[in-house]
Amino acid sequence: MQFKSIIGQKVLIDKLISGYKENRVAHTQLFLGDEGAGTLAVAIAYSQFLMCNNKIDDDSCGVCASCVKFEKFAHPDLHFYFPTTTNQSVKKDPKSSFFLTDWRSYLSEHKGYITLNGWYEYLGVGNKQGIIRKDDANEIISKVSLKSYEGNYKVVILWMVDKMNESASNKLLKTLEEPPSNTLLILIGEKYEQLLPTIRSRAQLVKFNRLTDDDISNELKKTGIDKDLADDISVLSNGNWNHALEIKENAGNNQFNFITFRKWLRLCFQPKDYSELIKFNQEMAKVGREKQKSFLNYGLEVIHNSILQNNSNGNIIKKSGEELDFTQKFAQFINKANQKEMYLAFNQAIYHIERNAHAGILYSDMSFKLIDLVAIGRSYASR
Repeated sequence: MQFKSIIGQKVLIDKLISGYKENRVAHTQLFLGDEGAGTLAVAIAYSQFLMCNNKIDDDSCGVCASCVKFEKFAHPDLHFYFPTTTNQSVKKDPKSSFFLTDWRSYLSEHKGYITLNGWYEYLGVGNKQGIIRKDDANEIISKVSLKSYEGNYKVVILWMVDKMNESASNKLLKTLEEPPSNTLLILIGEKYEQLLPTIRSRAQLVKFNRLTDDDISNELKKTGIDKDLADDISVLSNGNWNHALEIKENAGNNQFNFITFRKWLRLCFQPKDYSELIKFNQEMAKVGREKQKSFLNYGLEVIHNSILQNNSNGNIIKKSGEELDFTQKFAQFINKANQKEMYLAFNQAIYHIERNAHAGILYSDMSFKLIDLVAIGRSYASR
């Protein structure tokens, strides 16, 4: 993976390259950024650059023996560690090395832009949560103590280090603080506050910004979609490339989302038969997690379009027919009195779905919130 394949993050990449040229490569670095910002992709491209045999000025060559092995995520001096748990193949005592074949396949399929839930789904672990364990830590210590096979560095990438348990963290403290010479440890995380202070204090922080709308739009246009759709998706993706791909891939589900969301709001608008609402919640709980996320993101889109409609910008809403008519009529009930709270409620629901919340309870909770928020919006609109 070369720097030229990375989406955005040019300023950050330039700093990494400058650090190398000035002989300022910190031995332990914490790449911190939101999902979809490209932390893992940059870590791999950076490692490939450091070990490339024929570097060009601002990138790896992409064709030397080292780069060819990196393209397969199989360089002998590149080591990956990541959250794992048991599945059908690994019944007990899971650790990263047991899943390396799956890991490399998953990375290749998604070109380094992966998500924690996507990884769990790929492994087929159900609702179980993965962690980085003490066995992984012991293996890391063993790996870095050996000489490199062929590179000028040994690189260890710990993806989602915020999922490392305390015993593994404590085991690694000395290695993180004083790794062997020519060893680079790249820790990758999303939640700074979830990292142990002892881990945070031993790593140089490299902070990733969310991608810009232009970054995402330009990359989407390379896939062949038209500019207007690419621009719309980039706005809705909130700087998250993975989310942008979800929206693009779920475009075919738009009719399902529209019909289902309209039904839900009508049930919450003036509830008379709660049994119908309970039935709706039970039906939604049976839908797959990715489809639920797509549905809830559609709700955010409705809120966004309502704000546009209420601020005399309805002409830029990218809807037509029944969907546009619904948006225009319902926009009056999503207004200054409730739009912020509705936006927050949907974002929180997406957050909890991504973390395997009980879908039935979540939709019941959301339904009662919507009943109250729609009532507040109706009251404000009737003034």
